[in-house]
Amino acid sequence: MDRRRIVHVLDTPYSAVEWPQISQDNQDAILELLCSLLAPLGAYRAAHIAPSKGKRKRARTDDLADPSSSARPPAPDLARYVDVGMSCISRSLQGRASLTETPPATQEDPPAQQLPETAPKPYTLVFVARSGVSSAFHCHFPQMVALSASSSPSDLPIRLVGFSKSCQERLSVALGLPRVSSIALREGAPQAKGLLDFVREHVEPIAISSIPTHGYQETNIHAVQTKIGIARPKKAKNT
Repeated sequence: MDRRRIVHVLDTPYSAVEWPQISQDNQDAILELLCSLLAPLGAYRAAHIAPSKGKRKRARTDDLADPSSSARPPAPDLARYVDVGMSCISRSLQGRASLTETPPATQEDPPAQQLPETAPKPYTLVFVARSGVSSAFHCHFPQMVALSASSSPSDLPIRLVGFSKSCQERLSVALGLPRVSSIALREGAPQAKGLLDFVREHVEPIAISSIPTHGYQETNIHAVQTKIGIARPKKAKNT
């Protein structure tokens, strides 16, 4: 008879959040619409912004800056509604998730953080290139998007799109940047209605059962029975 022992496993009290299921055909269509939308930003960078030469090169040329740079035309209006990079998007989602619109109930409760008048508009779409990148870099997005959507005043929740095929190169070309793995669009982005409508039609919003529950959540500790392996005989030391 197999010998068994009890092993205690520490688990999170919050439910696991899965990425939205999107067919490959819909992913390809969304990628085409997204690249078409971002193409003017890449064209602007190619025409008016020189590629970075590095910090040392920039420090040496600060005093000899091109006078024509002061006459650079303004970027397309879409640039104000686009965030690029996992760190930037994660910080924005975290900040939005920490904001609430509920007033303080009593003097015993700490006042809830209110939405500032100058707060940036919430995200409507978040795109993440999952292929070729370790899941440790983007596994937090489903839960953060759901938490951010629960704190957003908008009636339409944020849609999260995870591209399963490699598309970093296409996104980089569209934006004119060396490397792009995640993009977010804010509410009111110009020329984005077609993309927004398509994503909302084919991508389900993320829902977490633990979001409505407020207060302290106890840690879950599971007792799991495991087999005890057979001890290996020790090798005699050579003397």
